[in-house]
Amino acid sequence: MNTLTQTSMLLWCKVNSGLYKMNTPLFSIVIPTYNSANFIAGCIDSIIKQSYKNIELLIVDGLSTDNTISIVQEYIARYPYVKCISEKDQGIYDAMNKGIQMSQGEWLYFLGSDDKLYDHTVLENISEIISSDAQLHIIYGDVLSERFKGIYGGEYHNEKILKQNICHQAIFFRKDIFKKTGDFDLKYTAQADWDHNLKWFLDSEIKRKYSPVIIANYADGGFSSLQGDKAFYRDLRLNYLKYGHSNLTFWKKYTILQYEFLKSIKRSDIKKMQSVISHFPLLFS
Repeated sequence: MNTLTQTSMLLWCKVNSGLYKMNTPLFSIVIPTYNSANFIAGCIDSIIKQSYKNIELLIVDGLSTDNTISIVQEYIARYPYVKCISEKDQGIYDAMNKGIQMSQGEWLYFLGSDDKLYDHTVLENISEIISSDAQLHIIYGDVLSERFKGIYGGEYHNEKILKQNICHQAIFFRKDIFKKTGDFDLKYTAQADWDHNLKWFLDSEIKRKYSPVIIANYADGGFSSLQGDKAFYRDLRLNYLKYGHSNLTFWKKYTILQYEFLKSIKRSDIKKMQSVISHFPLLFS
């Protein structure tokens, strides 16, 4: 058994033995890591410095080969709400799914290891929104990003969510919505968060609220910004139809099906053509 595997087992045992038990945290903050030694401390510090303290911080590491784990262990020794596992995974969304399963908090938040919370009042401000409306399932805001040359986000609507994703760094999820939406789909290697956002955004039973505040400094060069995801873009419009058919107009659904059908004919893609045909009953639902 190698050192990192031993670390994984030791820390996991601590989490589940009750060594870190405290009152149920309001927030579980999940940070997937892999060879993040150059920036993980800055990310964690942005959480440690929050004025709101009823949290747990879950580092879900993919067997880093640099000093990531040793840096995280220094925080674990000082802050009992910091927890970690380090084991082989199937990528960032697998790590995020593990974080969902590990979490004890009422609300979940996913932060990239090279990102930072915008200022020390972010969690306090979100906790006040939660207190103001017990029916909320989702709260989302904006991020600040050099990649987007300033503030990215704004309030979304059904057309916008099809064309542009909401950064997961801008979203707080009540944990129980994952029972309805399911976890992040590992079929989508770089855009599983967008796929998941489509599910909850287009579900009229999931109550969401946009708050025009900056949640995080979003680092350019994250995984999804550098990687393509052919499977996601191949499925995007049909998934949009599947998830949102009850909220879309007949003509919107017809336009999507017509576009996808003609595209499958042009490409002689029999499998895609069959998939489009299987979605035709959604026109009338």
